Amino acid sequence: MTVQDIQESVGFLKSKGINTPKIAIVLGTGLGQMVHQINITHEIDYTDIPHFVAATLESHAGKLIFGTLAGKEVVIMNGRFHLYEGYNFNEVTYGIRVMKALGAKHLLISNAAGAINLNFNKGEIMLIDDHINLQGGSPLAFKNAKEFGNIFVDMSAPYHQEMNEQLENIAEKNNIILHKGVYASVVGPQLETRAEYKYLKIIGADAVGMSTVPEVVVANQIGLPCVAISVLTDECDPDNLKPIDIPEIFAMAAKAEPQLITLYTELIKQL
Repeated sequence: MTVQDIQESVGFLKSKGINTPKIAIVLGTGLGQMVHQINITHEIDYTDIPHFVAATLESHAGKLIFGTLAGKEVVIMNGRFHLYEGYNFNEVTYGIRVMKALGAKHLLISNAAGAINLNFNKGEIMLIDDHINLQGGSPLAFKNAKEFGNIFVDMSAPYHQEMNEQLENIAEKNNIILHKGVYASVVGPQLETRAEYKYLKIIGADAVGMSTVPEVVVANQIGLPCVAISVLTDECDPDNLKPIDIPEIFAMAAKAEPQLITLYTELIKQL
């Protein structure tokens, strides 16, 4: 990945009539309904954009969507990329760099996650206050990474405090249960063992998933303030662990998604 690659991607999108979006959004697994809230002006397949890779999961549409939401111009990644799809960190985070280069000033991220904290229930949502990177690498650890900014990025507060506070206030006003906690990011795609869930709890994780952290690291490198919300789709109790139920995971995502949409729509109004 080079700066020129980013410029070519941005040049292509602008040639399609894309204006400068103010807010970038990444939609996670089973969380594509927010698209229906948008007045869409452009919808472009990832595979048509130079240097983008393809989303390989059925639950990820694989489209870059432009339009307006709550009166603001937005760009949405409807579907993200994961290490477990065989992509590297540069490919996983490429869209974040492109959206920033297009002009985005804020980044809102969503994901589906398992609840490690047993005070949290499936079908609820969690505001990510901090994270633990267990993916075995960094999206800033490549030869020409310095071309994109400082690689020794401060991560003392990776999630934007003011936006987090805004989201908490919005949740309170709308009677939405919004937990706050630590998200651990693993490679996957296999789910965790009982021993791994115990380990995650010991090291301080409240939820676990397979995304988001690389995107947040890059956002911090390039000066893109970000927030992230996890939709809790299952409960990871190592002492009462049941086989994974994929249809139930999607059902829990669908149950919680309206709350996520409310939170982000109201936040966008305030940005």
